[in-house]
Amino acid sequence: MNCSICGNRAVYENRAGGKFLCKMHFMENVERRFRQELRREVKFRKDGTTIAVAISGGKDSSVLLNLLHSTLHIRSDVTIRAFTIDEGIEGYRSSGLESAKKLCSKLGISHETISFSEAFNTEMDEIAGGDRKLEGSPCSYCGPMRRDLMNRMSVNMEADYVALGINLDDYAQSIMMNVIRGDFERMARMAPHRRIVDGLVPRITPLRKIYEKEVKLYAILAGIEHDSNWCPYAMKAQRNRARELINELEEENPGTKLAIEGFLERLQEKIASEPVTTGRCLNCGNPSNGKYCSSCMKNGYR
Repeated sequence: MNCSICGNRAVYENRAGGKFLCKMHFMENVERRFRQELRREVKFRKDGTTIAVAISGGKDSSVLLNLLHSTLHIRSDVTIRAFTIDEGIEGYRSSGLESAKKLCSKLGISHETISFSEAFNTEMDEIAGGDRKLEGSPCSYCGPMRRDLMNRMSVNMEADYVALGINLDDYAQSIMMNVIRGDFERMARMAPHRRIVDGLVPRITPLRKIYEKEVKLYAILAGIEHDSNWCPYAMKAQRNRARELINELEEENPGTKLAIEGFLERLQEKIASEPVTTGRCLNCGNPSNGKYCSSCMKNGYR
């Protein structure tokens, strides 16, 4: 097939938009949508803005960092810093960490690493394979602990925002999971964060309107090296069923994932004026809606 815009050989079919795109127009399309979303989510400060980027070394966070750099590197009032969280998963995180370091070095961006071992005195392999009886899948432990460390690193970097490599597929799955659980409050709090909460660095998700397959193709076409390994615990994740369901709906009705994302966006706009009341975890002092934050609750505090 040929590109719907210029007639050159197409590399991608945009089923939701009903167009075929060549390499140049595909990459321009992704970059334009990224910049539009970045402008929606970030209010740049006149005295300078620092964006921390959580980079795993995988395709999503690598494309995110690359796009942020190419978009903002000419601005002297913006600083980009990166960090990687080492969960302690043998044979998985080491390759991602190496990819993250290489990309940061190539782009001239400072990079730091923090591990579960140094922060929590445990690792995911120990949690998943130990004598401890898990309440849910390993992901239900890893998620809160990762979010805890994301915020710690962002605070230490004095960041105004922390950018996450969450693509449209990830985002739609998270929305669906919250709907299935009936967890309206958690869904309403999903990034991008528009309201400031004391002690919590706002999270931004500039890739949330870009399909996972588009992120992967962009990484290939742009020559962005990235780690393609999958977490060994991913098959136990509850989101797998949500992924299957949404993919089936998308296949039957192209644009379903965008519609799910747009639904939450409109909902969040409706409730944006409601006051936010957040306390502090009695153990670690991080922002929490209960006596203890999710991370500390997973580590034995109740």
